[in-house]
Amino acid sequence: MITHRDHFHGSDLEKIEAIYGIKKEEITSFSANVNPLGISPRLRESLIDHIDAITAYPDREYTSLRRCLAAYAGTVPERIIVGNGSTELISLFIQVEHPKKAMILGPTYSEYEREVALGGGTTVYYPLKEELEYQLDIEHFTSKLKDDIDLLILCNPNNPTSTSIDTEGMRRILDVCMEHGIYVMVDETYVEFCDQVRKISSVPLTAYYNNIIILRGTSKFFAAPGLRLGYAVTGNMDLLRAINQYKNPWMINSLAAIAGELMFSDTAYIEETRKLIISERQRMYDLFRASDQFHPYRPTANFMLCRILDEHTSSDLFDRAIREKMMIRDCSTFPFLSEKYIRFCFMKKEDNDRLAECLLKD
Repeated sequence: MITHRDHFHGSDLEKIEAIYGIKKEEITSFSANVNPLGISPRLRESLIDHIDAITAYPDREYTSLRRCLAAYAGTVPERIIVGNGSTELISLFIQVEHPKKAMILGPTYSEYEREVALGGGTTVYYPLKEELEYQLDIEHFTSKLKDDIDLLILCNPNNPTSTSIDTEGMRRILDVCMEHGIYVMVDETYVEFCDQVRKISSVPLTAYYNNIIILRGTSKFFAAPGLRLGYAVTGNMDLLRAINQYKNPWMINSLAAIAGELMFSDTAYIEETRKLIISERQRMYDLFRASDQFHPYRPTANFMLCRILDEHTSSDLFDRAIREKMMIRDCSTFPFLSEKYIRFCFMKKEDNDRLAECLLKD
């Protein structure tokens, strides 16, 4: 197991407030990777009209919500299970599957390894290579998949590299995993920020493969981390039945279920978000690529990883930004990265301009 160092998470604004004496309300977080537009206007305007829903238990099957999710994600309701955030669904899946040995791409989100360890399993990492711009070499990677691996965990797009595996590449991985009896868990937390979601999302593959489960949430794209609403998609009906038997009867509350339907049907908000992120992603990449202070890795999600080329460290730049009331991610805590890497998400244009001015100055 890789030892993980402590760090400031995007939600740790209270800690920042205590250490730096800056009010958390004044801090623009480029670390949390949350939609800068805030929550869906449809949700904000309409949720109060449904407040009486809390006087009754939710539908145990969440039938209406699952129909809405199926239409949004491009699948059928029968393949969807909802949960109290994608983190709970990760935990439930690992508890049900109980893998003895899991493989994870690195660098990536540390919660996967933690959940495997809590279930008594061990984890091995396949390190993405910096010389390949952290793009996955699928042929080399699949040659490392063996019969002793029970579970493969992929974050797609990956955090913090912002690189993606397309559907064709995922098919090749799934085929090899089928040969070795490996189940594949794909975390698509950031896929909705991609330019062409259909070319990256593995949801359509659940109609053809029974060794894959896909996890999504509302924390990032829908700017609702406090709502704790996530969902999973799989074509493996046996797995769905097992999770349903294991989970609590009411995974999410009545208002969260209604909020989900409001958000997922807010097409204007969804399109505005994608338009903003696509535009700012390209603009910020070009801006940092033109600098001799950073090497940015081409992003596909709503955040970008950069290698620091001058004498500064990630800690230096974190401190510089936070003193100007902006919080970036010091990536020295990620496996296989160092104090020469930072990550930041794309916010509104004026905020991005302010961050660029801060980071690109001598």
